[in-house]
Amino acid sequence: MFVQIIEGKVADAAALRRQFDRWNDELRPGAGGFLGSTTGVTDDGHGFALARFASAAEAQANSDRPEQGQWWAETEKCFDGEVSFTDSEDVETYQDGGSDDSHFVQVMKGRADRAALSAVDRAFEEHGPTFRPDLLGVLRVWTGTDSYVEVAYFTNEAEARAGEAKEPPAALRDQMAEFEQLMAGVEYLDLKDPWLL
Repeated sequence: MFVQIIEGKVADAAALRRQFDRWNDELRPGAGGFLGSTTGVTDDGHGFALARFASAAEAQANSDRPEQGQWWAETEKCFDGEVSFTDSEDVETYQDGGSDDSHFVQVMKGRADRAALSAVDRAFEEHGPTFRPDLLGVLRVWTGTDSYVEVAYFTNEAEARAGEAKEPPAALRDQMAEFEQLMAGVEYLDLKDPWLL
């Protein structure tokens, strides 16, 4: 899987939404290898988009289409200032990754020891579905040796917040304490109205 992450300060969220709806209607049919996308704008105007393709080559072929270039030239006007792009083929998933049934998406950007985080993941996978049924899936995109962008998909924000407050089962207590330490310094972006394709 190949992932491209696009971020920037949004000047016009409604116009950005219209552009993504237009892409879905008009350009998606010709986007070979496109697997899906997660887009949204935080309450303070930070725009985040994650597009998934089967391969980097297919993503590049999509970018090379003239209609894609024209679409982006218009879409870029929805942002206020510079837009950043991050590409990666180093992607991990939990419960098959993202979910179009999600009504709340939380993005976490941080740094962590990969082996330590993987150990916590393995422990969580055994108990996660019963402990946190609100968590529908996770994509973790590694953007460097120890840097990542994690995108978590929840049923809705209320259930996600209630889940955060739950006491973990005894079998997970140590791992969740370690997870809290690993999450220190993480930047959170809450997409309360995610646009999922």
